Amino acid sequence: MLRSCPSCGATNRIPPHRLADHGKCGRCKAALPPVDGPIDVPDAATFDAIVAASAVPVLVDFWAAWCGPCRMVAPEVARAARELAGRALVLKVDTERLPALAQRYRISGIPAFLVFRHGRVALQQAGAVRHTELIRWVEQARAAA
Repeated sequence: MLRSCPSCGATNRIPPHRLADHGKCGRCKAALPPVDGPIDVPDAATFDAIVAASAVPVLVDFWAAWCGPCRMVAPEVARAARELAGRALVLKVDTERLPALAQRYRISGIPAFLVFRHGRVALQQAGAVRHTELIRWVEQARAAA
């Protein structure tokens, strides 16, 4: 994954297993905080790499641009990502762009959420929910590990 340094703007390559960690910019040595926002998944390979390598739970939001409830829950997903920074990662999968990924997990209604722990599905739930519920699901997965 590529991340820009908030101090100097340099692009830093972050391995999937380090996305939830604190780091340093390769150019200016400024602190790079853990990812604190939803990561838009560009392809199935990126999704698989992050889910398989992550040392923290991964919350996945399956959504589509045409879906009203998906757009309504997007701020809740972003808030959960901010509050879970360093303790979990949040991915967004556009089911229109990546239909095979949605089919792999039998997503039949959106928004749909999955929580992965150690590369395996720990929880799957469809429907719009508040950020507090998303956080609770991730905390349950962390405690079960």
